[in-house]
Amino acid sequence: MHKNSKLLFTKYALPLFTSAARVLEIGPDGFPSTYRKMVPIDKLVWDTLDIYGSPSLTYPKSELYNFPIANDTYDIVVSGQVIEHVERIWRWLPELARVTKPGGLVITINPVSWPYHAAPIDCWRIFPAGMKALCEDSGLTVELCHCESLELPHFRRALPGRSPEWQPWILRLLFCVFGTLRLPVEKAFDTITLARKPA
Repeated sequence: MHKNSKLLFTKYALPLFTSAARVLEIGPDGFPSTYRKMVPIDKLVWDTLDIYGSPSLTYPKSELYNFPIANDTYDIVVSGQVIEHVERIWRWLPELARVTKPGGLVITINPVSWPYHAAPIDCWRIFPAGMKALCEDSGLTVELCHCESLELPHFRRALPGRSPEWQPWILRLLFCVFGTLRLPVEKAFDTITLARKPA
């Protein structure tokens, strides 16, 4: 999980979590996941789903386009850095909508500048207009869809790419010098989408 994804989650998604919410995270990066650790609510139901097998997952080895979950189960469905690895996103996003309760939220964060990274495949970079179209076709109402980088806010000029913590140290050092000289520095850009299922 790179820094910009965490910063976007904190700014836009974190205020939407409540103690009464039932949450499903698609493709968690650990147990507990980075996002789960960022939500400071102890008594939150936080289930997890992935195509891989792990005894720590609520739903291990799930089919990609047919989750083993009843309709209208979750208040919030969240996925970060997942959609780019899904071949048929036009089939996947409706599945997220299906398991979300009426009035509930689907939250996605996806990279737009990150280099190719197979896990096990890498298919897409989606800007806000694309996410809005996918959400609307899935029956969701987009409340926020924004592409930005919150990394290195003191360096205004940016080259879209990787987060600094994922860059080779020599490149990181070079960009520090560049930033001081007001030259462009490399940082990650991501699209965050908050989409609501109509009640």
